[in-house]
Amino acid sequence: MKPNTQQLNDLTTQVRRDILRMVHAVNSGHPGGSLGCTEFLVALYQVLMDRKEGFDMDGINEDLFFLSNGHISPVFYSVLARSGYFPVAELATFRLINSRLQGHPTTHEGLPGVRVASGSLGQGLSVALGAAQTKKLNGDNHLVYSLHGDGELQEGQNWEAIMYASAYKVDNIIATIDVNGKQIDGPTDDVLPMGSLSAKFIAFGWEVVEIPQGNNIEAIIAGMTEAKARTGKGKPVCVLLHTEMGNGVDYMMHTHAWHGKAPNDEQLELAFAQNAITLGDY
Repeated sequence: MKPNTQQLNDLTTQVRRDILRMVHAVNSGHPGGSLGCTEFLVALYQVLMDRKEGFDMDGINEDLFFLSNGHISPVFYSVLARSGYFPVAELATFRLINSRLQGHPTTHEGLPGVRVASGSLGQGLSVALGAAQTKKLNGDNHLVYSLHGDGELQEGQNWEAIMYASAYKVDNIIATIDVNGKQIDGPTDDVLPMGSLSAKFIAFGWEVVEIPQGNNIEAIIAGMTEAKARTGKGKPVCVLLHTEMGNGVDYMMHTHAWHGKAPNDEQLELAFAQNAITLGDY
């Protein structure tokens, strides 16, 4: 049985606490984008994806997810753990020497749920397309999902992959762009304006679904359900997910300052005061 909206919101709050604890403990990591994508990844793993019990790298007869902007690993690790891929207690090893939970996801330690090393930006869509085409060749009708930062689209490899996807009618992929308008050096419009992402994807032959309320669980589920309905019709599907970096922690919102900075002790307590324990801290 799928969780209801209250259960999803409770999980979202707990994942926020996980993110904050993880980056605070080692005084490093990327809380801003992680907090901004918390609702999306919770909805994806708890409601939207067709997942099997356990984990294997082949991923046959189940939906797959690839995280391209791997620096938001804290939210990825928390959602994986709280979705049953590995013990929640292992979150306490984030970024420690010999941990399976490094700052950017890797595969060599065999962490369940992680299918590709990521963090060198711009590569995730190419990997996801390969997986999507493999599913077609194998007669597997499941979908491939990927997540990318909007600043990440400044990397040219993305646009080669975007062009390829439509040319070869890879219509079993949903690529979601986290449109928060911020990157490490400031607003994306200041660093390198990209104009209308919707117009660009449409010009490249993609279907586009916009989710204006990208930090609202119900809006995400509705928008992603619409995106799923557009698959299988000869075009790849892009979701433009409009989020707020640092969502859920007031002093981290509306700024790029927390892209890659951990809160100190006092700031952690302020953030916790806005995100009460719901499912239990690790």
